[in-house]
Amino acid sequence: MEQERLIGGLNAETAGRRLQALRELTAAYDRWELAPPTAGEDVNNHIHTTYSFSPYSPAKAAYMAWINGLTTAGIMDHDSVGGAEEFIEAGRILGVATTVGFECRCRMDSTPFAGKRINNPDQCSVAYMAAHGIPHQNIGAAQEWLSGYRKHRNLRNRKMTDNINRLLAGTGLCLDFDRDIAAISMNHDGGSVTERHILFALSLQMMERIGTGLTLLDFLSEKTGLEITGKNRVMLLNPEDSMYVYVLLGVLKSGMVEKFYIDAVEECPDVIEFIRFTAEIGAISAYAYLGDVEDSVTGDKKAQAFEDSYLDELVAWLAGAGFHALTYMPTRNTERQLDRVIGLCEKHGLFQISGEDINSPFQSFHCEALKSPRFRHLVDSTWALIGHELAATDDIAKGMFSVEAMAAISGLAERIAHFSRLAKGTA
Repeated sequence: MEQERLIGGLNAETAGRRLQALRELTAAYDRWELAPPTAGEDVNNHIHTTYSFSPYSPAKAAYMAWINGLTTAGIMDHDSVGGAEEFIEAGRILGVATTVGFECRCRMDSTPFAGKRINNPDQCSVAYMAAHGIPHQNIGAAQEWLSGYRKHRNLRNRKMTDNINRLLAGTGLCLDFDRDIAAISMNHDGGSVTERHILFALSLQMMERIGTGLTLLDFLSEKTGLEITGKNRVMLLNPEDSMYVYVLLGVLKSGMVEKFYIDAVEECPDVIEFIRFTAEIGAISAYAYLGDVEDSVTGDKKAQAFEDSYLDELVAWLAGAGFHALTYMPTRNTERQLDRVIGLCEKHGLFQISGEDINSPFQSFHCEALKSPRFRHLVDSTWALIGHELAATDDIAKGMFSVEAMAAISGLAERIAHFSRLAKGTA
């Protein structure tokens, strides 16, 4: 069927072929006399692509946003903006407003939070940060800045691959970093290789060499110590499940990472360097709030305490250090956590950005929570983010947190309203 062929083409090997498939697919809607999806007010600023870990190329991620009726979409890959220009062009083809950013881990050793578990499940003294709204003329500068960190990350990835091989020696499983792991990533085109890539490659090899169903569950119990229960066990007992490999990936990530993990150091910029660089390129620096986890929405995080016990001090430090924003995900947190985060952002004048991070076919592109009037401000802030990116792409001095913009419009609420109108063409 032509539609399936074109949708399959959205994950073709090159950006040119992916974008051509997208052009043909959108044109085909007219031939098929199919109405395009009705866009509502849904937004999402945190969509991962194949340039970090995701089943979606930048073109397909934009298509998935469009077909699900999103009015805006934001690319947010780990340690890479290699897919940003493709994503922007895909948005133009589809008529979806886009934003560009990246996510990276920063060292917090020089801060009062050294030694603490912040928002990183795997390591203390390291926190996930986000750069949003990168002016388009500085995408190349961002990719170059991140390139050295990706190289260091791959050195550690190789060592972690060796750790897995030692852990599973004698089982018939053995991963080769270049053949099995880097090959399923966009490493060759400026993408990053993550722990998820390592575990996805391991999942594929387990399914091929060990098998599926009860055979695999017994192997996991005997050789890795993982006892799988509940819905994950039910799903892994069904080899016909189309999401099987992603279920296995989630199980391995939640229970096995600590067995082979090596602390990230040189691949993580110091947090002050991150603040300096994002300001230099005109991006919006944001802390990614996680909050204590009780029941993981994505199924790949175990119950664990993070920054909630010292959140007041952390947010005060972020504001004082020069962060512009705090990003959080309404579906990931409790009402109490969300009330607290919103209150602290208002107290310290931090821009609030929302985005439900998507890196798995399990996840919906919609965020139902954003339909609540309580979170209307997160829709407005998305449009302000888009307005910032448009303005700063024209001239970095016109960005939302530039000296000039803050002097002209001192209040954050007023600036949000102004840049939101700019994005919608009503300023």
